[in-house]
Amino acid sequence: MVRIVVFDSGLGSLSIIKAIQKICKSEIIYFADQKNFPYGKKSKKQLETVIRQTIKLVEEKFSPDVIVMASNTPSLMVKITNRKVIGVNPPIREAMIISKTKNIAILGTRSAIKSKSLSSYIRKFNFSKDKKIHKINSSVLVELVESNKFITDKVYCKKILKKTLGNIFKNNIDVATLSSTHLSFLKSLLSTEFPQVKFIDPVDIVARKVVTDIKKNKSKKNTIKIFTSGNVKLFEKNLRKLGIKNKVSFLST
Repeated sequence: MVRIVVFDSGLGSLSIIKAIQKICKSEIIYFADQKNFPYGKKSKKQLETVIRQTIKLVEEKFSPDVIVMASNTPSLMVKITNRKVIGVNPPIREAMIISKTKNIAILGTRSAIKSKSLSSYIRKFNFSKDKKIHKINSSVLVELVESNKFITDKVYCKKILKKTLGNIFKNNIDVATLSSTHLSFLKSLLSTEFPQVKFIDPVDIVARKVVTDIKKNKSKKNTIKIFTSGNVKLFEKNLRKLGIKNKVSFLST
């Protein structure tokens, strides 16, 4: 049975886990490192320490075949040489191909948006000067997901979406990447609020990479074990609001 560890700082991993389970059966270990939430407010140095410690921890504890670093922020900012690790990067090439205005946005955490790593990543595509990329700090939207307000208070969420993105999306932007895995949970709200913008979620791209990596070593059924470095009871409560009734275990980082 192939074993996949999926981790980030909270609920974001679930969007990728769901995408993986749609296209292959596997044993998944989900580690929500809530002790270190949010990744998006950490410095590059802090993030490097946290991510390297986490990868070492899950390797020693679970001996996985594949490790999915289910967060755009460390995927951009931390260089990982471990071949088992699959990251999540903004699908900006796909966004630019789809865009009719050639005016796209990247929605990400504060650290990722302000990082030199994102600027370097964008330069690799060598886009012509007529193509515009707007980098938008969406950390406040990540908080809407981690706090479960996207389920418990949709009116408040819509208010925050308008406040954060309303004026920016008036700039002829027609495509935006959801470059935080937490933002996947807001896709339907975003699409309703801003019908003129197409939102691209990279989770399906990551899921296909996972399937390619594990090749034919698929399992007969989907199983999931959940761990957190935060408050176990609170996390179980939040997961139940999402329809997930699995037991959560504590894992110290």
